Amino acid sequence: MTEVPGEGRHELLAAMNQSILDGDDEAADRLAREALAARIEPLEAIDRGFTPGLREVGRLFEDGEYFLPELVTAAQAMQAAMAVLRPVLGEQASERTLGRVVIGTVPGDIHDIGKTLVGTLLAANGFEVSDEGVDVPIERFVERARELDADLVCASALLTTTMAMQRDLVNAVRSAGLRARVLVGGAPVNQAWAEEIGADGYAENAAAAVDLARRTVPP
Repeated sequence: MTEVPGEGRHELLAAMNQSILDGDDEAADRLAREALAARIEPLEAIDRGFTPGLREVGRLFEDGEYFLPELVTAAQAMQAAMAVLRPVLGEQASERTLGRVVIGTVPGDIHDIGKTLVGTLLAANGFEVSDEGVDVPIERFVERARELDADLVCASALLTTTMAMQRDLVNAVRSAGLRARVLVGGAPVNQAWAEEIGADGYAENAAAAVDLARRTVPP
């Protein structure tokens, strides 16, 4: 394996981004393999290569420039990349469970890509993850967190119209008397929103979510 110099590295990461925008699963698979061969860490490939493309797809979808077919092909391209990168992430994962996590996309929101990426990285980094899927009722989040005695409840929202559900989730977790901390994320979400709704933390991308989870769960 040969490490790619700066300019070549930038071009490779840009090509990863474009593969997601194009919904090209064959290119995403090939580029993920090239990244590993070039000694680019899987987390860097995901965070700086593929994830920016996902964020742009989400923006284009919300702006009405992309539609469901583009969303689906982008998801397929991301899955192809993750099929290559996930085993390497697994090899690097800690054997000790760092905490139990319930994760899902809030009610009314069917976007799966970002949430799945966060869940995958959390699991690869030693967390026990229960992925509840998309359009998850608030009651389901609370029920699973209680069943698992979860350390974290992570809620994603990709649309501005579903962000309010994160507030409802924070209130529900508090009202249920659960010890779980609530972390939020998604394209329209930011730190100010997390603070406004009383969430315990916000992460702007999947790699940041792993760092936040490590800091949030007591050792």
